[in-house]
Amino acid sequence: MPYDPGLAERLADMLTNRSGMEEKKMFGGIGWMLNGNMCVGVYKEWLVIRVGIDAAENILIEPHVKPMDITGKVMKGWAMIFPEGIEDDSELIRYVDLASNFVNTLPAK
Repeated sequence: MPYDPGLAERLADMLTNRSGMEEKKMFGGIGWMLNGNMCVGVYKEWLVIRVGIDAAENILIEPHVKPMDITGKVMKGWAMIFPEGIEDDSELIRYVDLASNFVNTLPAK
């Protein structure tokens, strides 16, 4: 399984009507771009979120969260959430909103 289709469907349901969001397959997974910038995605069974360096440092102490590393090199400002951390839709929404709020501060591409 290249990425969790159930998680991808949950995200698609949440993001379809959000302004500026575009779904895109990439890196063996699926992601959502916000105004042309990568925002959230699914890699294997993990939720991938772009939150910026400060927010990443804060959430990395939470259970079920780890630094984003899919190539052997940690990507600063990003995090990966284990499935146990997003079983509840309210938690998934919290992470999606955290990523969206950060990505909205970036210049559109």
